[in-house]
Amino acid sequence: MAAPIDITRSIKTEAEDEDTVAVTRPCANCGGVIGPDGYCQTCGTKAPTERDHYTEQPASWVAACCDRGVRHHRNEDATAVASEPTPGSRAVLVVCDGVSTSLDSDVASLAAAHAAREVLVAHRPAGLGTPASRVAAMSNAVVKAAASANAAVIDSTAAGSENAASCTFAAAVVEGDLVVFGNVGDSRIYWIPDHGSGGEPIELSVDDSVAQARIAMGTPRDEAEKGPQAHAITKWLGRDSPDFSPRTGSLTIGSPGWVLVCSDGLWNYASEAAAIQSLVGELSPSDSDPLALAVALVDWANGCGGKDNISVALARL
Repeated sequence: MAAPIDITRSIKTEAEDEDTVAVTRPCANCGGVIGPDGYCQTCGTKAPTERDHYTEQPASWVAACCDRGVRHHRNEDATAVASEPTPGSRAVLVVCDGVSTSLDSDVASLAAAHAAREVLVAHRPAGLGTPASRVAAMSNAVVKAAASANAAVIDSTAAGSENAASCTFAAAVVEGDLVVFGNVGDSRIYWIPDHGSGGEPIELSVDDSVAQARIAMGTPRDEAEKGPQAHAITKWLGRDSPDFSPRTGSLTIGSPGWVLVCSDGLWNYASEAAAIQSLVGELSPSDSDPLALAVALVDWANGCGGKDNISVALARL
């Protein structure tokens, strides 16, 4: 993902982490044994770290998959999800995408995602008993989550850098048939109803990006998202952010389907909600397992080129 606009950032040049990670699974290249140094003892291939690819599934109806992609040397995306056991009860989905030209963007995204999740799990506002006050109270919790995520980025990364760590923020809270969401940057939230359910797929969030500004001025989506600086973001989390307040919204669900939160590593290849709906139908025509679908969406994006890190968080309703 490109750097935020109005900020001069240099390309990251420091070496990759030298930390070793104990990996018990066999070598993906030859099936050999991975040694304690993280390399295959047979062919010498370096095993991927747990940060390169991981999944989360706190309950049967909620899951996430986060992957380095094909072209990046490290995973600067992060997911954080939580849910109650009963399907359709309450879930929290968070995706943060580190700005790849900033220092410690991988640290920033992970800290931000976890901090936001903690706030959204802890805060369960009901408002004053009316639907409007409930939405307002939940939206305020999303705003607080973004503020906590921003503070986590600052607390976990170095001060005084000309290339300050930064990331995007996208979060959705599901409570029954209500979805409340918010975003900063260009990670997105979609509602994807099942084909034939009567519902329309919707891109719930609105990007803070140069491409979105061009779309608002009448430029066709495909042209805007492929034009110069299309992925330059106009809002972000981080020490140098002039405004990290999320744009919030809500939706009452009236049909079965998926709440999907993702980074641009996925929507680079399927931007419009209708395109994602078609993709979901192809990858999961009769299966409502969110983990299987999240992994399939990541694999699909990698098959399309995997030019960016990829994050997918799903709740099945």
